[in-house]
Amino acid sequence: MGYWDLQEGKDCIEKTWITTKLGTALGLVGSAYHIVAFQPDSAVAALQRATNGTVTMAALGAVFGITTCLSAQARDAPEDPFNYFIGGCASGAFLGAKTHSVVTGTSACLGLGALAFFTKVGKVEGWKLSTEPKL
Repeated sequence: MGYWDLQEGKDCIEKTWITTKLGTALGLVGSAYHIVAFQPDSAVAALQRATNGTVTMAALGAVFGITTCLSAQARDAPEDPFNYFIGGCASGAFLGAKTHSVVTGTSACLGLGALAFFTKVGKVEGWKLSTEPKL
């Protein structure tokens, strides 16, 4: 089962596990690109950089997953896209706390919240980013 197959506001542990795995995968890919683009001085430095990026992205996924699910339960509005904004904003706030920057936290809150909100709206309304090619 995928993330969208699970009912909103239910199965919070499963949804959080899925978003954490996705965040971990994105963190690994991003860390690999970062290590290739900006080669570290040693293998230990590369490992530290990869670990830091991967753990941060995994935590962002976990914060998003649990916050979105708990928001759907607490607000008694499981299909409301605003739950996704709240989850994205919480992830952005976590990122701001990690970097010790209010500006980073605020902008990441708004950016990730808006991205999550419109992702949910697009999913509900059936938006397509690309179409099948005409043959």
